[in-house]
Amino acid sequence: MKKSLIVVLAVLVVVALMAGSVSSTYNRLVAMNEDIAGKWAQVENQLQRRYDLIPNLVATVKGYAAHEEKVISEISEARAKLAGGGLTTEERVAAAGQVESALARLLVVVEQYPNLKADAQFTKMMDELAGTENRLTVERMRYNESVKEYNRTVKGFPMMLFAGMFGFDEKAYFQVGTEAKQAPKVSF
Repeated sequence: MKKSLIVVLAVLVVVALMAGSVSSTYNRLVAMNEDIAGKWAQVENQLQRRYDLIPNLVATVKGYAAHEEKVISEISEARAKLAGGGLTTEERVAAAGQVESALARLLVVVEQYPNLKADAQFTKMMDELAGTENRLTVERMRYNESVKEYNRTVKGFPMMLFAGMFGFDEKAYFQVGTEAKQAPKVSF
């Protein structure tokens, strides 16, 4: 009778340890997933700030460069796409890349108008946009660092067994589009 009681207690201890381990693993994955979601929210926050600055910047440029309608319409289209609801993270990243590319082309136009560069309102908005771009760069870096840590954890053994069982999949990094990798051409 004592032997069977000891065996039952030993089995219960092993089961309790395994349950605690699984629970701890699950909680760690949830915490990492939430960290990524929080970091992505900060990226979204900075994208929204950029999104809010663009109309004022475009309006100022329109006054000086009314015939540069193509660049201005590209910015408006890219901004509208970014504002579209129901986009996945990957689609938002692609839309943000289009905005970056359009803004780079706008800066090329700005180089052609010295009076515009001297405009105080334009200079202030460009400074705000530059600050936003810096913040966005930092937030994207933080997001990608969290994704790297999460992906490393989810892909590692034995965590990959638990991650797959609980539906924790690999996350995508924030990557710039091919358009943003090309430097804009400035002509004088």
